[in-house]
Amino acid sequence: MMRTVEILLVIVIITGAFVISSFFAVLPSPRQVSPTSLERLALTTLQALDVSHDLSDTVFKPPDDPSWNDLKVALSASLPPNMVYNLTVYDVTPGTLQLYYVSNSISNAASMGVSTGSSSYLSASSNVTFSFTPQKVGEQGGGGTLYILNCSDTNGWWITGYTTQKLAEDLYSLLSPYFQMTIMIQNTTQFAQILNGTTISGSPNENVSNAVVINTCGEAVPIPSGYYATIGAQDSYAKYCYILGQRVRQYNWTFASIVGYPLYYVSNTGLFPTSQNTWGIYGMQLVAAAGLNSFLEGIDNQTYVYNGNWITGDLAGSVYLSSEAIYYCNYYGIYPSYYQTASRALPSSITSTYELNVTNYIFQPSSGYLPGAVYRQITSGAFLALGLTRTPDIRITALGLLDYYRPHLYRSDYNSLGTSKLIILQLGQMGGV
Repeated sequence: MMRTVEILLVIVIITGAFVISSFFAVLPSPRQVSPTSLERLALTTLQALDVSHDLSDTVFKPPDDPSWNDLKVALSASLPPNMVYNLTVYDVTPGTLQLYYVSNSISNAASMGVSTGSSSYLSASSNVTFSFTPQKVGEQGGGGTLYILNCSDTNGWWITGYTTQKLAEDLYSLLSPYFQMTIMIQNTTQFAQILNGTTISGSPNENVSNAVVINTCGEAVPIPSGYYATIGAQDSYAKYCYILGQRVRQYNWTFASIVGYPLYYVSNTGLFPTSQNTWGIYGMQLVAAAGLNSFLEGIDNQTYVYNGNWITGDLAGSVYLSSEAIYYCNYYGIYPSYYQTASRALPSSITSTYELNVTNYIFQPSSGYLPGAVYRQITSGAFLALGLTRTPDIRITALGLLDYYRPHLYRSDYNSLGTSKLIILQLGQMGGV
């Protein structure tokens, strides 16, 4: 019985304390408990009004234009009933002491109420467009010529669905703005000219040294007459690939292979009109794995030794663009798929065998293999290799080269007089709790 009385006394004391504290406590207003974010509401209102560019069109019109009345109606309809607004539009005038000048202002109340918040929005005139000026490769130190192998007397392999000419055209569109001069190599005779160190155009802007050479033939490579082109002599084709590697070293070229196993065939429809690669592609002669090995020997200036060992790997699953490559996708506005399949990935061991440094990983390394990277020989010359499964996406080649050279983009600004408006929307709450 005594214990029951004690419990009742405790309940009475606790209840009394709660009642007394509730009586004297000062509770916050509903607005303070769940306040409206006026800044966020102002920004989303401006964005909603400009979803069809109506706001941007109106702010560039004279203050007496009927569109301003339509804007008032749209503002009132977009906001809660207890909300007042003041929308002010400023001209942006760079290069002066005063950067902003009021051009017009509209409001639905003389006072902004008990609490306010505001957001800004920059609008550009509809007759102004963004543009950029790319830095040219070679501007700061020689070179700057891009050669694209567009040889009419060759065929490609591992480029299923495309011709070498179509790939060359697309590469030209993507990359020519970034080079001081871009030249399409139209046949193997012209290719022989630059292999011999002779310019093609006669222009002083063309530089054979420090140039970029892109092979659009996939796993095949054009072979000019006179470069170890003996019919059926596979060892002589490997020697040609060795010479090609030496030219890359001699002229400090960056040689790009766009897909598959590099230099697996040589191609010249004039030299091999009846020879085909057993898949119905004529003008081809097999070099096999010795082509790549010989090329790497040449770029490292090693003694030529015929080596027919297959060195690439077929990676299971997908390979993914490196974080660096993804960054430059956004910088240059080139967006290939970020994952691919790689059945011809080069082994990382070639970096030590042939004194190569990886300057940039296009794809993340996987299981000791490099699906796509640019290799710089420590003395001279570089090699871009994409060991991907057909068909080729030449955007990846462009991305790899731009990542390697990293030309700057000088973007335009909206800083001309009369082309920009700064819009400030201030909101206030009126009355009530």
